[in-house]
Amino acid sequence: MPRFDMPLDELVTYDPPITAQPDFDAYWERTLAEGQEASLNLEMERIDYPALGVDVFEVYYDGWRGARICGWLLLPQGRPSGCPALVNYHGYSGSKAEVYHYLMWALQGYVVLAVDTRGQSGNSSDPGQYTGGHVTGWMTKGVMDPEEYYYRGAYMDCVRALDVVCALDQVDPARIGITGMSQGGGLTLAVAALDSRPILAMPEMPYLCHFKRALDMAMRYPYGEIAAYLRKWPSREAQVWRTLSYCDNLNLASRITCPVLMTVGLEDDICPPSSIYAIYNKITANKTMCVYPYHNHSMVEAHWETKLRWAHERLMP
Repeated sequence: MPRFDMPLDELVTYDPPITAQPDFDAYWERTLAEGQEASLNLEMERIDYPALGVDVFEVYYDGWRGARICGWLLLPQGRPSGCPALVNYHGYSGSKAEVYHYLMWALQGYVVLAVDTRGQSGNSSDPGQYTGGHVTGWMTKGVMDPEEYYYRGAYMDCVRALDVVCALDQVDPARIGITGMSQGGGLTLAVAALDSRPILAMPEMPYLCHFKRALDMAMRYPYGEIAAYLRKWPSREAQVWRTLSYCDNLNLASRITCPVLMTVGLEDDICPPSSIYAIYNKITANKTMCVYPYHNHSMVEAHWETKLRWAHERLMP
């Protein structure tokens, strides 16, 4: 596939202006304060899963404004306390998927929590009230009002996942990491920006980054949902971009203080490299970008060893 984005030497210096509204910080302060007021109402049910050395639970907890969020929780056996925790977020329209995806981490001694994003194909609910309609997908749900926008609630559900692992006796709350691919990578960045508890973040080919540039470069699904909405309602464009600005990692990235290990595929036409570098270049914390020149938007199997080594160095005693 021919490269369609900037050359790498331009990507590493790409630094577009932020689009944050004047009340951006106040918006998130209000949101976080409201989120902290709700009870967690954690429920755990042990699952009969054929994995030696790991106890598996299906968990539910209260997310943003009445959402009930579902996840897999994996607890290493024989480790009563002091375990590091790794919270996993999944890709767009997906789910936490199957338990076996997380066994490698749990068998290394990590408590693992993998959560379903609200209203997508897992078991988490989305009770959000959206004044107007939207096109297929989730990108334009509530897009005419920052107070109602879908990803405001989704981000807060993911922050609440940290409350879950911190509530467990087995977890050392000073050793929490977060990770995810695509949408999961975007959620990882947002949580790292909104909460100081993670001590590392590993976003892979992250979505939810520099929406305007991403839409300019990748008109197809899922950023294309924004274009589909604006074809229907062209007069709403200014308000759409205003709402999106509150949840764009372009405006959140500078708040990240933990070390970040990020990946980019230079042939990625879903999450374009320039949209990813726009965020990476605004992170002032310790950071590493792993560049995969011949990858489109897909998991890089060779990156697993890098993640393991990087997480072990920072989360294991």
